[in-house]
Formats: sequence, structure tokens, C-alpha cells
Amino acid sequence: MALRVRNHGTDGPLVFVLHGGPGAPGSAEGLARALAAGFTVREPFQARSGPEPLTVRRHVDDLLELLPADRAPALVGHSWGAMLALATAAAAPARIGAIALVGCGTFDARARRELDRRLARRIDVRLRAALDRARAEIAEPDARLRREAELLSVVHAHDPLSPPAPGDVDARGHGETWRDMLRLQRAGVYPRAFAAIRAPVLMLHGTEDPHPGALIRDGLRRFLPRLEYHALPHCGHEPWNERLAREPFLATLRDWLRRHAH
Repeated sequence: MALRVRNHGTDGPLVFVLHGGPGAPGSAEGLARALAAGFTVREPFQARSGPEPLTVRRHVDDLLELLPADRAPALVGHSWGAMLALATAAAAPARIGAIALVGCGTFDARARRELDRRLARRIDVRLRAALDRARAEIAEPDARLRREAELLSVVHAHDPLSPPAPGDVDARGHGETWRDMLRLQRAGVYPRAFAAIRAPVLMLHGTEDPHPGALIRDGLRRFLPRLEYHALPHCGHEPWNERLAREPFLATLRDWLRRHAH
């Protein structure tokens, strides 16, 4: 089944904006809309769970089917979407022109331990109680994951302009995809496969994002030596929705895309 794609903007270089989760289609709408002026933006909704378990390869193949044959677009991925952007570029290096990683997810156990440590430090007694209630009282998996994401948004953000929207979540798809990503990491496939990437790569990461940007960057630089890293002060996990970071984030991203996207 063809992926649903939401279009934003009709002029300028072609950019695909990839949402996070995995299993949170629509969660990057704010980022896609922010890039609509000056770029031709496509926002694909990644596949939902179905008869066959979702895999990283399925998401990569789905995205490759959407890419035009006559041009190499830029990929702008948020969180899990940043990981998918790298996996896609590694699978088909000639078909991707540029890659921007926004709040990129983790590729090794050390970075995940640091993420868990930061989250634990930020989750106070009241928030822990609310999470426990949601897990005990909400039986439907998608509704439960959506509520957990809403509650945890306060520990991922710094000074948000509006409450982050988790999108139309797919709990089963989230679990299937993330388990496959962890399997591939344990097998040594990622991040080693990223050495095949030819496109320039920009990493934009908030200093208040619990995802440890410097650790993730250092792990990726072994395979992406030309990786360009920008730390965003006063910024959480969704830079386009941060009061103090939104404009510098968008200015940096737009300028970089104008120079590298086609």
C-alpha cells in the first residue's frame, strides 16, 4: 500500500520531512510547515503495523519508492526519523542529496543509558504517578502510548510554544520497528553501514534535549567524518516548537538546505 504523503510548499529544493516515533505519523507536521516557504516539502506517513511485522528495511524501502528517479532530494528527519534518514541514505547513497538530523535518536547502548539517566532525573514523583496511572488504567495500546507521550512531553521540551503533539500513534508499529532497530545495532549493522553515505550531513541538537547529542554525534562521526554538528541553546527535543530556539534553528536549517539541497 502506498504511503500517505502530505505536501507543504511548491517552490524550491525538494525536501522530505520524516516523523519520529517510530509509529508517530504526523508528529513532524510543524517542522514540515515551517520549511514550506522556500522548499518543496513532502511529509510521508510511515507504514502502520499490519499482517507482517514492521522492520527498518520495510520503512527504508517504502521511502525509496517515494523518491523521484531524476533528482536526489534532501531528507530532514526528527528523532527516529533522523535514524531512518541515515538508514535510507546508507541503502541507496546515490539517491539522497543531503541529510539533516534533528534531535537524532541513539545508535549504541552507552547513549541509551545516558538518555535513560537524564529522563529518570527529570521525572518527578507526580509525573511518575501519572505515568503509572496511565499504564494501569488505559488498556488500548495506542491510547496508552499517546497518553504516555503527552505526559513525557514536559521532560523532552525546554520552553515549548505549544504542547508537543504525538500524532496518530501506532503502539504495535512502534514496538516492532524499534525492536528491529535494536537487533540491527546489536548485529553491528548500524551505525557501521553509514560509512556508505555520500551526502553531506547536518546534525541539529538542543542542549536541553534528554537525548545526549554529543554522545550520539561522536558515535556517528566514526562513520560520518564530515558530519556537521550544531548545538542549540535553550532547546529541547523539538527545536521548531521551542520559544527561544525556533528562529535560530530554522535559520540554520534553511541556510544549510539552500546550500546543499537541489
